[in-house]
Amino acid sequence: PLIDVDDLEEFAVRPAPQGATVKCRITRDKKGMDRGMYPTYYLHLEREHGKKVFLLAGRKRKKSKTSNYLISIDPTDLSRGGESFIGKLRSNLMGTKFTVYDNGVNPMKTTSSLEASTLRQELAAICYETNVLGFKGPRKMSVIIPGMNMDHERVSIRPRNEHETLLARWQNKNTESVIELHNKTPVWNDDTQSYVLNFHGRVTQASVKNFQIIHDNDPDYIVMQFGRVAEDVFTMDYNYPMCALQAFAIALSSFDSKLACE
Repeated sequence: PLIDVDDLEEFAVRPAPQGATVKCRITRDKKGMDRGMYPTYYLHLEREHGKKVFLLAGRKRKKSKTSNYLISIDPTDLSRGGESFIGKLRSNLMGTKFTVYDNGVNPMKTTSSLEASTLRQELAAICYETNVLGFKGPRKMSVIIPGMNMDHERVSIRPRNEHETLLARWQNKNTESVIELHNKTPVWNDDTQSYVLNFHGRVTQASVKNFQIIHDNDPDYIVMQFGRVAEDVFTMDYNYPMCALQAFAIALSSFDSKLACE
């Protein structure tokens, strides 16, 4: 099915169509004054014949205690107050856990009991763990996303406090209405002396940042995959039930994670 991206804001949060892989490309732009400290990341949808359609842009905020990325549907406007602000990715102090929000209101910043519908949704949480081999072996990622209802719509998760967040639900094993995903464990390859995954030609360069996200019940169904094809170019493909904003933010977290950059 042709993927309709006329309304970027709607498209960014719409789950991938069932049975179709949405194939995208991320380019990292390190030009400018910040010397690569605050690159801008651009997500494009790949069309046939090498055409590309802009979807999202992301950039790290400068004056933030923790890693904080703004995500926009306008490649030229990456400001928090802009019309195009669509979501953000925020890490904990350690840089090992991340949460993805839409552009709703932070419950801590509102005094009135606002309508629940204006509170921000949590769209994903990502946790990185070191493994027993330390940094040398493959790292473990857990990705927690809201579940889907019977109509294949995303369950709305709008925490009012710390106990209702995706991370808290996952840590308390309260996984009703959420989906827990993991990265597929790479297999050791004697020829290349490295851990490898099969990306079926979508990834051409070995990198510790390459990953595939799966559900434990069906390890052959790749919910999302991400990997390097050139110095500053990466492919990012996702499937139902993920949406572009979730997948792009998960990819941004992997660029940033303290455990993912060794």
